[in-house]
Amino acid sequence: MNQQPVHKPMNLSFPATTRHLRRLSRSPLVDVAILLILGTGIGAVLLSGSQGMGYNWQWYRIPRYLWTVDAGDLIAGPLLHGLLVTLQLSAYSLVLALAIGLITAVLRLSHSPLASLLARLYVEGVRNTPLLIQIFFIYFVLGPLLGLQRLPAAVLSLSLFEGAYVAEILRSGIMSVPHQQVEASYSLGLGTYATYRKVILPQAFRTALPPLASQTISLVKDSALVSTIAIYDLTMHAQAIIAETFLTFEIWLTVAALYLLITITLSLAAGVLEQRLKLP
Repeated sequence: MNQQPVHKPMNLSFPATTRHLRRLSRSPLVDVAILLILGTGIGAVLLSGSQGMGYNWQWYRIPRYLWTVDAGDLIAGPLLHGLLVTLQLSAYSLVLALAIGLITAVLRLSHSPLASLLARLYVEGVRNTPLLIQIFFIYFVLGPLLGLQRLPAAVLSLSLFEGAYVAEILRSGIMSVPHQQVEASYSLGLGTYATYRKVILPQAFRTALPPLASQTISLVKDSALVSTIAIYDLTMHAQAIIAETFLTFEIWLTVAALYLLITITLSLAAGVLEQRLKLP
C-alpha cells in the first residue's frame, strides 16, 4: 500500500520581518516623520487658504512677543509671561485636584452611605456641567462671598472640575487592587490608614498613571478658559496681542505650538515615570 507523502504547511509568519516592523514602529524616527508629514500638510493647507484670502503673513514680528534682547540680557515677552502664568496655574490646580480626587475616591468607597452619597453628588454635578459655567459661578458668585481674587478663583474652579475626573480614575485604580491583599494587610494588624498608604495607594497610582497623565494634559488645555475672567495667562496675552497687531494666524499658531510643547513634554515625562513604576 503506497503511502501518500505528507506535505508540511508553509510557514507564513515571517518572524524576522515582523520583529523588524515592530522595532520600526517603536522607533522615535517614525513619530518624527509622522509629525513632519502632518506639519507639512497643515502648513500647505494654511498657506493655500491664506493666499485665497489675501492674508499677508508676518512671522518676522512674532519673536518680539516671545523674547527681546536688551543690552545683552534676554527679556521674556508677553507670550512667555503668559506661559509662566499658565504653568503656575496648572501646577497649583493639579496638586489640589489630586488631593480632592483622592479624598473623593476614598469617600465613594467608604462604608458610610452619607459620605458616599455626598461624594457621588459632587462627581456627577461637576462632570455634567460646563467648566466655563463653574468658573463664572465661583468667581462672580462665591468669589465676593469668600473674598476670592481672580487667581484663587481660577485655581479652585479648575481643581474642583478636574478633581471629579481624578476621583473616578483613582477609584478605578483602588478597586483594581486585589481584595485578598487588603484582607491580608488587616490580618497583619495594619489599620485603614496604613493599609491605604502601604498597600492600596501605591498599586492604585501605578494602575491609574496613564489616565492621570491624560487628565493632566486636559487640565493644561482647560486652563485657557480662565482668560474669561481676565487672568493674563497665555491665551489672554494672545488675545491682547491680536487686538493690537491683528496678527491673528501667527499668534494663534504660536500659542498652539507652546501648548503642544507643554503637552508633549508631559506625555514623555509620564511615559518615563510609567516605565520606572512597572513591576519587574
